[in-house]
Amino acid sequence: MAAANPSPSSQSPSAGKLNIDHVAHFVPHIDTASAALEQAGFTLTPFSAQSHRLEPGGPLVSAGAGNRCVMLREGYLEFLTPTGDTPIAQQLRTAIQRYTGVHLIAFGSGDASADYARLEKNDFTPLPAVALQREIGTADGSGTARFTVVRVPPGTMAEGRIQYCQQHTPELLWQPRWITHANRARGLAAVIICVEDPQEAAQRYARFTGLLAQVSGSLWRIDSQRGALLFLTPEALQRTLGMTAPSLPWIAGYVLTSNDIHATRRHLEQAQCMVSEISGRLLLKWSGAVGGFVLFQASGTTMPTFE
Repeated sequence: MAAANPSPSSQSPSAGKLNIDHVAHFVPHIDTASAALEQAGFTLTPFSAQSHRLEPGGPLVSAGAGNRCVMLREGYLEFLTPTGDTPIAQQLRTAIQRYTGVHLIAFGSGDASADYARLEKNDFTPLPAVALQREIGTADGSGTARFTVVRVPPGTMAEGRIQYCQQHTPELLWQPRWITHANRARGLAAVIICVEDPQEAAQRYARFTGLLAQVSGSLWRIDSQRGALLFLTPEALQRTLGMTAPSLPWIAGYVLTSNDIHATRRHLEQAQCMVSEISGRLLLKWSGAVGGFVLFQASGTTMPTFE
């Protein structure tokens, strides 16, 4: 029996809370990345060019970037590529030179102004909030998806573009036709961050988010209302998953839940993807066109401990 479609409003956290809204791969060639994603059984949204206002009430201008997304029942994955000659496009190209893969973690928020105030209080020197928008087709026409994004200066968080995203039009993103995937992917459960010093990174993210950093064994983690951050050393990642960091720090991959982990395995194997089983989970290593990895696990399964 198919799961009921989630309410778009459920994608936003409750008042005063945060969730993991999405992660974004920075990719040089969106067509090559799209082919790998479709081979793995993901349904992709159409390509969409991004635009923004550089100041409140200012003219709408091209951001010099565009994306395709994998919309999940809980959160989503973004695949962002440079398309022009703008500061944002140059930031993408610079990040891609370091590695192709995840360079962005967006915390979902219901109050961007509160996020800004917290960052300012904790000496993160936030940049002015940015109003982003992009056109999205709907079943009966089109609409303009709108977001408010709060960022900090490049380099403030060495891991990448760590930001807040307040969704103003979730009904345009989480359309029923896009949230069913042949590989049975359901939700974004965790983001795996590879760093030299997990304690330092976790405590810094705790100040950034106002959430509690916890340690169990050698694993540091931060839990949000939906989704977690897991901080690992390169040695732990190599020992448990056989993954070697191309650069440090590295937003290495993420944990996705599956509605049917056996069906997920069948699809990935039949599609001849780079998949292996590790402690009851499925490790999908992305090609160089996408970068990083996915760890699939059955819905309701506890987070991996990487011990």
